Amino acid sequence: YALDLVLHLNKHLDVLVGNYGAWVYAILFLIVFCETGLVVTPFLPGDSLLFAAGAIAAGGRLNIFALMVLLFVAAVLGDTVNYWIGDRAGHKLVLRFPRLIRQKYLDRTHEFFERYGGKTIIIARFVPIVRTFAPFVAGVGEMSYSRFMSFNVVGAFLWVVLLVPAGYFFANVPFVKENFSMVIMAIIILSILPGVFEVWRERRRLRQLAETT
Repeated sequence: YALDLVLHLNKHLDVLVGNYGAWVYAILFLIVFCETGLVVTPFLPGDSLLFAAGAIAAGGRLNIFALMVLLFVAAVLGDTVNYWIGDRAGHKLVLRFPRLIRQKYLDRTHEFFERYGGKTIIIARFVPIVRTFAPFVAGVGEMSYSRFMSFNVVGAFLWVVLLVPAGYFFANVPFVKENFSMVIMAIIILSILPGVFEVWRERRRLRQLAETT
């Protein structure tokens, strides 16, 4: 069911718009806020949701500008809340809820920080799971709030401005229209690949370093 929900987001969103009208804006806001703001919900759709929302807006059922503003605010607020959770209670939460806040996800995010520093907050916007854990790890690592916010705002802006208009402008392309589930799957795969590659490269580097010492 979860896979069907993600692959056919356009159809499900279309039904939501038909049933709830303007309340869909609030639903989308909450999904994006929770996906970025709650460290225990990395499974919620992100990139694919923004693309699908843009596609629905292309049909005139949602206002593209209102949509982009709301999603931008949701993304910024979500990361901000996640940062403060990490800053105030991060270590305690990791120890208390190891099944919800998995160590392997934290390790993967740490690898990004070691390689990219604060820019991880921007890059992570386009990498599922890392996107959810990056602000949390930044809070745990006591990154200054002003520095975090500068990366947070830039990352949220790029994420929304690239993905929502992409869905909006490509929605009426015949191939995309006829193969929407394939396009969503491609977006998911493409968003995961850079993270997988970086983790593989970092682990390979560490193995080579261990072999030479």
